Amino acid sequence: MTDANTSNDAHSRLREGYDSARTKASDALHSSRDAAQRTVNSLESNPLGIVVGGLAVGVLAGALLPRSAREKELLAPVGRRIGETARAAVAAAKDAGREELETRGLTKDAARDQARGLLDGVLKAVTNAGAAAAKSTSQKQQD
Repeated sequence: MTDANTSNDAHSRLREGYDSARTKASDALHSSRDAAQRTVNSLESNPLGIVVGGLAVGVLAGALLPRSAREKELLAPVGRRIGETARAAVAAAKDAGREELETRGLTKDAARDQARGLLDGVLKAVTNAGAAAAKSTSQKQQD
C-alpha cells in the first residue's frame, strides 16, 4: 500500500465518522426539540399541574432542608396559631353539626328509640309469622 492509499482510507474513515456524528447530533437535536414542544404543550394544557408540582417540590425541599434556629424562632408562633385556629374550626364544625342534628330530631336518644322501635317491630313480625305458621300447621293436621 502506498502513502496515498493509506491517506485516502484514513480520509474516508474520518469523513464517515464525521457524517455519522453529524447525523446523530441532528437526530438528537430534533428529538430534544420534539420533547421540549411536548413539554410546553403539556404545561399549557395543564397549568394546575404546574402549581401542584411546584408545591410538591417546595414541600419536599422544605422537608429535606434542615431548619435553622432563626427559622424555628420565627415560625414556632405561626405554627401554634395555625394549630389553635384549626382546633377551634374543628370544634365549631362539630358543634354546628351537633346542633343541626338535634334541630332535626336526630339525637342519640332518638336514634336509640328508633332502633328499639324497629327491633320491637321485627320481633312482633317474627312472633306473628311463627304463630301463623303454627296455626296453619295445626289446621292441616286437623283436616
